[in-house]
Amino acid sequence: MNMRDLIPWGRQSSTAPVQYQNQDNPIVGFRREVDRLFDDLFRGSLPSLGLGGSLAAWPNVELSETDREIRITAEVPGMSEKDVELLMEDGVLTIRGEKKSETEDKDRGYSERYYGRFERRIALPSNVDEQGANANFKDGVLTVTLPKSAEADGGRRIPINGETTH
Repeated sequence: MNMRDLIPWGRQSSTAPVQYQNQDNPIVGFRREVDRLFDDLFRGSLPSLGLGGSLAAWPNVELSETDREIRITAEVPGMSEKDVELLMEDGVLTIRGEKKSETEDKDRGYSERYYGRFERRIALPSNVDEQGANANFKDGVLTVTLPKSAEADGGRRIPINGETTH
C-alpha cells in the first residue's frame, strides 16, 4: 500500500467532494489552497517563499566527492562571510546564517526592515578529517572543503553469513 493512499486529500478522484461544489464561497477557495499546499508537501515540493528557492531547500547546498575530499557549496546571495557561521561537531557540519537589514527613506516617508535566519545540518562520513577543513566565501557562495583521512578510508566490512541447513 502506498502512503499516499492513506491521505484522503491526496487521492485522485473523478468526483468532487460536496464542500467543493459551491465555487463562490471564499472558504471553499481557502480550503482548496490548503489542500494543495499539503499535496505539495507530501510530494516533496514546497512552494517558493521568496527565499531564492523553497522553504525546505534554502540555502541551496551542493555536495561533491572525490577520492581525496568532500566539497560542500552553499549559495547565500546577499550575505557576506560575517553573516554566516560554520560549526563542526560529532560528524555534523552546521551552516548557520542571519541577515538583518533596515532601509529608511525620509524623503518618501517609508522604512523597511528585513530579517532572515537559516540553519542547515549535514551529516559527514566517518572518513572526514575535521581538522583539515577549509572554507572560502566569494560572491555569495560559501565553499567548504573537507579532506578525507587515510585511516578510516575503507571502513570495516562485515561478513554476511548465510543460512546453514542441518
